[in-house]
Amino acid sequence: MTATAEHETQTVTLHGHRIAYVQAGSGPVILLIHGITSNSANWRRVIPSLARRFTVIAPDLIGHGRSDKPKGDYSLGANASVLRDLLVTLGHERATIVGHSLGGGIAMQLFYQHPERCERIVLIDSGGLGRDVSLLLRAATLPGAEVVIPILAASRVLDAARVAGGLLGRLGLRARTDFVEMAHGHATLSDGETRSAFVHTLRAVVEPGGQRVDATNRLYLVKHVPLLLIWGQHDSLIPVSHGYATHARVPGSRLEIFPESGHFPQLDEPQRLVEVLTDFIDGTQPAMLDRDHWRELHDTQQP
Repeated sequence: MTATAEHETQTVTLHGHRIAYVQAGSGPVILLIHGITSNSANWRRVIPSLARRFTVIAPDLIGHGRSDKPKGDYSLGANASVLRDLLVTLGHERATIVGHSLGGGIAMQLFYQHPERCERIVLIDSGGLGRDVSLLLRAATLPGAEVVIPILAASRVLDAARVAGGLLGRLGLRARTDFVEMAHGHATLSDGETRSAFVHTLRAVVEPGGQRVDATNRLYLVKHVPLLLIWGQHDSLIPVSHGYATHARVPGSRLEIFPESGHFPQLDEPQRLVEVLTDFIDGTQPAMLDRDHWRELHDTQQP
């Protein structure tokens, strides 16, 4: 059983590689895309509630969790194509796409590559919307990081991080979840294959100066699909200012700031996230973009 405790991990083979995923519930489809060093268990506190009304699919991205970790392409585009193929293989033509952190960048890329698959987009503390990102992630892209990361993944270092996170929690500081989740994610990097996948994935989107992927020049296209932005007020990895700036650039978008959350609103305030997401789906019509319409948007509109 997975960390969701209620839903069993399943696997499917795509292009020769095993992809692990959790599927639960029935109804309109929601695809949940986790962030870097995470896996489908990152959604464990929201899947049971969402599954009461929706078909929820939460995969482990390639290179993460129980999915295979091959040598290959870990770009946003490659991840988006795998998720498109996963949806089709599972018999789902369209979905509301929900992406957290790195998963937000993948969600936007999925929309750009395969708009006909996307009914709505939900970005949670998303990457790809500004240059700023935590110093720790930037440092992990430096030459020689492959040598340093195993030291950071050593149990003594991780135990210290967990203790620090616990102390912050007892002091009432909301960064506790960020500390704990980052420590848990770094624990997976003691494995060589996982570490290699992490480095390739991170370097595809981050460089020493900050985020290298910028979706803002294509945000004019996003106004043609319902867009919900969710951000933790106390995000220690990607600043909440990115959420405000994106909301201002996309007419008709909805922005929800979670005052008790850091980088992981789905863990800090899961019930509120379920309520906001459900209300957003109930209150919007799914986008119905086809290839001809998509071509017209590119031909006739400018950022």
